[in-house]
Amino acid sequence: MAKNHFTVVRNQGYGGGEFNTRERHNERKNESYHNGDVILDRAHLNVYCHQNFHADGTPETYEESYKRLLVDGKISEKWLKPDSKIFAELVFDVNSEYFENHGGYDYAKSFFDEAYRLAVKEVGGEDFILSAVLHADERNKVLSENLGRDVYHFHLHIVYVPVVEKREYFRQKKGEPESERKLKTVYTQVSHAKKWPLRVLVERDGKTIIVNSYSLL
Repeated sequence: MAKNHFTVVRNQGYGGGEFNTRERHNERKNESYHNGDVILDRAHLNVYCHQNFHADGTPETYEESYKRLLVDGKISEKWLKPDSKIFAELVFDVNSEYFENHGGYDYAKSFFDEAYRLAVKEVGGEDFILSAVLHADERNKVLSENLGRDVYHFHLHIVYVPVVEKREYFRQKKGEPESERKLKTVYTQVSHAKKWPLRVLVERDGKTIIVNSYSLL
């Protein structure tokens, strides 16, 4: 029987103090890694689906991209608590054997390019993506030993700002119907909790059920 392979999507939120840690790992800025399977000599094979740059052509850091969105008014930290999660990371992962059976590196690039387009829709647009990079430099030790040659574990890291549309209305006047309240402002609020609520109502097979929003990925 043929083995079934599945795409696994992990979604993790982070606080503002964690920009540098995630960036150093994803962008291969560390000189060494606890994961001994990272082969830095292959880092040039990592592929960017998205990267932000300064006007002079140098890459922005994750924190610089985030602050630019704030300054440009594309996101708002209104109502955020000091310990709120202000950025997040999606990791798309598939068993290495799947890519070995379908063309290896070139196929992985095509596969994760499609996964990136899906992520853009989930995030709400490329404006909110700080970085998206396909890692092709991590050796799969077990599969390499089984096959007698080096096999690499392809996976995609997408760092983004979780946002929702927030509508604020003027205070309701006495006797004024709720439906007639005037809209005061609309803004894009940074909120990991509202982007990924624990309880979401969905329709399945004619029934309304409650699921965790992560499961919808």
